[in-house]
Amino acid sequence: MIIKLKIECVYGAYLEEECIRIIALDDSESLYDLHYRIQDAVKFDDDHPFTYFTANSPSPRANRICLTSADGWAAKEDYFDKTLLKDIWPLGEKKLYYRFDFGDDWIFEIRKMRSLKADSEIEVPQVLERIGPNPEQYPYYEE
Repeated sequence: MIIKLKIECVYGAYLEEECIRIIALDDSESLYDLHYRIQDAVKFDDDHPFTYFTANSPSPRANRICLTSADGWAAKEDYFDKTLLKDIWPLGEKKLYYRFDFGDDWIFEIRKMRSLKADSEIEVPQVLERIGPNPEQYPYYEE
């Protein structure tokens, strides 16, 4: 199946404008694949660790539940590589969040929009729609 995801940057140290990407993916892709798709969709450098969590909101005070409690980055990478998108939903009342670069704390809310038959004419992976500019990962400041 092909799934459409709405990915919205909801927080980041340098977030200034709305940034939403609608992407189409094969539901057999992994959370690790999704990491790369988000990185590519917003043109970030893949140079920091990341994680996924579920919560009612992205707030640090929300009851965040990490998708893995594995210790060490290698174990987390293995979990993200083995967990497929088709196994994530439904989440009930919770939403899925992708957190990248724990210093600048980029947080993206991921919502499943709908599924399409694998034989649809949409090529995957693909960014179907871009709303707003890419966030500036490392803004240049004059001294």
